Amino acid sequence: MAERVRVREIDDDEGRRLLRIVRRGTGSVVTWRRAQVVLLSAQGMPVGKIAEVTFTSADRVRDVLHNFNADGFGALPEVHGRAAQDVHAARATRDQEDRQVQACASRWPA
Repeated sequence: MAERVRVREIDDDEGRRLLRIVRRGTGSVVTWRRAQVVLLSAQGMPVGKIAEVTFTSADRVRDVLHNFNADGFGALPEVHGRAAQDVHAARATRDQEDRQVQACASRWPA
């Protein structure tokens, strides 16, 4: 039988940060729920009970815990579409923007 999934040992600062996210309740609901899952696991609650309390599946709880163990607090925020670092890489350079403006101007005279 496989070992039970639990969050890694968290220090006092991480615990306070998780509590702040859960208590504040502002921001993304996804981030709040993930922080809640990690905090409950750190308090010793088993995966099945966490899933029951948070109204999600046990598989999803395991995924959140694995991700937090691997990436820490970087696993909590919700990222839409691509990874955050890829969004900036997709921006056009100044030269590309100038060419786009020239192309539009040549098609539609003022």
